[in-house]
Parts: sequence; structure tokens; C-alpha cells
Amino acid sequence: MKRKIIIGSRSFKYKKDALNFYKKILNSYTLGEELSCYDREEIFELLKFRNKYNKNIVGVKVDRVRNNTRCFYLIKDDLTLKAFSYTKSINGDYSPITKFSRTCRDLIQNDLKNVKLTYFKNNSKKGQVKCQETKDLCFWEELVIDHRQPNTFSIIVDRFIELYKIDVNNIEYLKVFDGVYEFKDEFISKKFKEYHKLKANLRVVKKVKNSERSYQARVKQQKMDLKIE
Repeated sequence: MKRKIIIGSRSFKYKKDALNFYKKILNSYTLGEELSCYDREEIFELLKFRNKYNKNIVGVKVDRVRNNTRCFYLIKDDLTLKAFSYTKSINGDYSPITKFSRTCRDLIQNDLKNVKLTYFKNNSKKGQVKCQETKDLCFWEELVIDHRQPNTFSIIVDRFIELYKIDVNNIEYLKVFDGVYEFKDEFISKKFKEYHKLKANLRVVKKVKNSERSYQARVKQQKMDLKIE
């Protein structure tokens, strides 16, 4: 039986509940904005949960690291900043395949963002576009980029590993910040981005529909699929 996750005075039945709680805090702030006293204490409790809290941390702000990932930054009393991953603190260490897959996903975030930007540029009416599955008009924050099945992101990663005969147990990484990495070998980064661009058929869909993909049995590209330029 799985044990509850206790962080400070909060009890989470499942790990995903804890992840969603801190994600909600992260996404409620604009870039560069410092957390309120209340939310800052929630982050401090998470730091204590992983024994990473010390008294020289005086504040927390939200910003991005160089791979365009939104994250928390800890503000120290000497005004220096340190990026902090709430997902790593809750999940602990990643398995080799999870670490490889997450690094691949971080690699293509700018590509996915550009696909979404282009879709909005070409289809926006008063700041809204249609979800490509439900046809509902939605704002930017209501939509995500989805990999149409059967070429889901995980399938693309698995086939890439097979194609290039990659041993995920022996991959070397460069640490961007706690829980976020880059491949030390730039060849892997370059080839994965090329492979993903070739194989991914993308849709702009509502977040609530992201797990309810249509046309699951079709591999062939469809007219409404979006591609990375």
C-alpha cells in the first residue's frame, strides 16, 4: 500500500496531487515575480521535505532556465539565485529512461512553442483559436501541443533509442539545474530534434482533452496535423 506524502502540514494521497499543487503555484505567477509570503512558505516546506532548506534562503521567484523551462528560483540573503525543481524534490532521482526522455522533451520545447505560436498567428480571432479536436474556441493558456497517436512522444523516444542503439544507462549529461539536464553529446541533441521533427504529427488541443486523442489507429499524416518548420 502506497504511503501518503506529507509535506509540512499538507497530506497528499498521491504523488501527482503534490506535483499538481506546486505546479499550480508555479503557473500562477508571471516571470520575474516573487512569491507571496504564503506561497513562499509552501516552497520552504518542500525544501525541508528534501532537507534542502537553510536560513540563507530569504525568498522565491518564478523565472525560466536557459532551456525555456519555467521554474522556481531561490533568493539567498546575498541576492544570488539558484534554480529549484519541485518535480525533482517530489519524484526523487529519475530512472535512466525517465531522465533520457525528460531531457529529450526539454530539447523540443521551443519547437512546440513555435508550432503553437504559428497556429495562433494564422487562426486567432480576438485571442482565441479552435481546439483541433473539440472545435471549441480557447485562449492560449487553455491549450497544449499534443502528439497525435500512435506517434506519441514516448513512442518517438523509444524508436529513436532503437534506431541509434542508445544505451540510456551510459548517457552523459550536463546539469542545467536540479532535475533538468542537457545531453553532453551534442550529436544526440541534434539527431533527436531532427527525428522528432520528422515523426511528430502535432495538434493544438484543450488540456482536458490531451489524454483523449482522436484517430489513434492512423499513422499517415492528416491534413489538419501541424508540423515543426
